[in-house]
Amino acid sequence: MPEIKVAPQLRLIQEADINDKVVLIRVDHNVVKKGEIKDPSRIDASLGTLFHIVSRGGRPILMTHVGRPRDKKTGNITCYPDRSVNPVIDYLEKKIRIKIESPTFTIQPDIGITDIDNSIQESIQRLKEYKIGAIYLPNIRWFQGEQTDGPARTRFAKQLASLADIFVNDAFGSWQPHVSTFDITKYLPSYAGFLMQEEIENLEKVLNPTRPFLAIVAGAKYDTKIGPLKELYQKADHLILGGRIYNTFLCAKYGVNIAGVPEEDIDLALELVHSDKEKNKIIELPLLIEAENLGERKEGKTKTIAIKNFRKGERYKYILDADPLSFQEKPLFDIIRSAKTILVNAVMGQTPYFNDGSKALYKAINENSSAQKLYGGGDTLQELKNITPGIYLSGLDNPDCYYFTGGGTVLKALEEGSPFKIKPVERLLKT
Repeated sequence: MPEIKVAPQLRLIQEADINDKVVLIRVDHNVVKKGEIKDPSRIDASLGTLFHIVSRGGRPILMTHVGRPRDKKTGNITCYPDRSVNPVIDYLEKKIRIKIESPTFTIQPDIGITDIDNSIQESIQRLKEYKIGAIYLPNIRWFQGEQTDGPARTRFAKQLASLADIFVNDAFGSWQPHVSTFDITKYLPSYAGFLMQEEIENLEKVLNPTRPFLAIVAGAKYDTKIGPLKELYQKADHLILGGRIYNTFLCAKYGVNIAGVPEEDIDLALELVHSDKEKNKIIELPLLIEAENLGERKEGKTKTIAIKNFRKGERYKYILDADPLSFQEKPLFDIIRSAKTILVNAVMGQTPYFNDGSKALYKAINENSSAQKLYGGGDTLQELKNITPGIYLSGLDNPDCYYFTGGGTVLKALEEGSPFKIKPVERLLKT
């Protein structure tokens, strides 16, 4: 395997004593939707770590979350069958030809799984005796202690730790400090897997970019992106916004009203508007697609509108995409072509019916053959693969292109100024 250059203070899996050890691995296999795997790339990205552990005599126990089964308001956990890890297990068994067992625990309505009971010990014994190749725990967010506080959390952390000798975190996309990413490190020797190392190495290209540095960010909610946007604005030479984030910015800058943009978000965006009056880093998409309704695209119900025609107090219906012609106009065209580092965390339109803007954006970026291109986020990669499969596939073999498995973690690292300030990663540092 090629050498991965990461900070020397990080504890690495290649330094761990693995032989004859049971290794608990936190992966990010959150790829199941409605009981099916839509895109297995996150699973494939973790195989290097899994192969390494097995080749050195380690016996793997894997765990991941699938979806968000816990209601934030009530705390209730709903364990729907279509949020199980079974499709992931099926995929891995066919991919790497090993037998994987998934233990079954009692699920209580609204509570989930309260404990890891002793029934798992039989599976662990078979694992140690090489009768099975791996164990895959149920959806880790089905366990009551994973996202809670108090005694249940401590008990779950200790129960997890009792299963193994070593912990490996290879879930770059799971940056929240939950039991399976954070608390577990208090009880087991803990190391970074190869995917984690690779993601951190490529983050350096974002944190210390070759300039000019162009960042492209889109999203459905402005308030969740405030911190990362502030940091990106300071770091980037140019910034392109899309989606509802861009709509919010336009409302704040031009005093217009766009359907679906909440007033409180407009107030939050005013700070960015004021900052940009002096620095002029935000490059506007001059042409947008306005639609009468959300949802399916209907002929005669959409039209192109121009930013230059905005007047204070005007009201617009839903703006659901960027017109592809935006990416052919100056200065936008020249800025994309001249950038040396491009970070893309953006789906420009409302999928699946409004994707012409994203397609034009990805093609424009691809035409810049000299830039380091960094794509982040499951939604971004899914859209890139769906609407421009040729560009996606060519990027897999391009050393100047990298696909992050966790776009939210990239933004979190930008907000913190370092990946080593993200709590689960911080716990992997040498003391």
